[in-house]
Amino acid sequence: IVFNTGAGQHILKNPLVVNSIIEKAALRRTDVILEVGPGTGNLTVKMLEKVKKVIACEIDPRLVGELQKRVQGTCLANKLEIKVGDILKTDLPFFDACVANLPYQISSPFVFKLLLHRPFFRCAILMFQREFALRLVAKPGSKLYCRLSINTQLLARVDHLMKVGKNNFKPPPKVESSVVRIEPKNPPPPINFQEWDGLVRIAFVRKNKTLSAAFKSSAVEQLLDQNYRVHCSLHNMELPENFKIAEKIQTVLKDTGYSEKRARSMDIDDFIRYSFFSLYVFLLSFFKFYLHL
Repeated sequence: IVFNTGAGQHILKNPLVVNSIIEKAALRRTDVILEVGPGTGNLTVKMLEKVKKVIACEIDPRLVGELQKRVQGTCLANKLEIKVGDILKTDLPFFDACVANLPYQISSPFVFKLLLHRPFFRCAILMFQREFALRLVAKPGSKLYCRLSINTQLLARVDHLMKVGKNNFKPPPKVESSVVRIEPKNPPPPINFQEWDGLVRIAFVRKNKTLSAAFKSSAVEQLLDQNYRVHCSLHNMELPENFKIAEKIQTVLKDTGYSEKRARSMDIDDFIRYSFFSLYVFLLSFFKFYLHL
């Protein structure tokens, strides 16, 4: 098979790495496992020996055929279910754990699709590009700390498990890789994630600047002003003739004590503390449309 590296087809070939991933997943005999991008099945076959069922999602029909041939006529065939198609456009099935060597280009959307999936799963052991993995576990003050970090850590506990060199794949990718364990928080924090992400997005556009500066962006102010006026109209609220959204935003930031804070150094507690939550509720009451940009 000629692998399509543009589609992230880098097959994990080192059996020691495969066994280490399975060991860290702590698989159980009763588990249903979701695997995305099984490739030729090096990881799949090993998991089939240890679990009740593996649901493998693959977009390339050529690799689907290779995987089917690998288990055909064996006792493992009845434990494998293959779904053909784009995992990002497909509803996730029920599963206990997710173990996968992901195509790296779908890393971010798949992580959040996974974390917003219900019912809850136990854990996910996933292979990512090294830099992406380090962003997932980055702490406040780190150069890699970003919106991805805070959003992931809001919804899950994330641990960096192991580094995987490029020579462990066929064909070798151009980047180094890492394996990460993601364990969703159950119950999740009582926050509407889409609304939360909209606000955090503004804060991290200029993560090294103060929140006061971040909210002074003309594009942000224009959107907030437009949506605030819509909000007032819908709720029969009268606006003063000299109303300026910029002054309103800065007043809220100052009153909540967040005017001089910087996103780069704010941890989860800073973002969900009551004073920031007051700002969160106030702003989100009228900038819903911004969430979709």
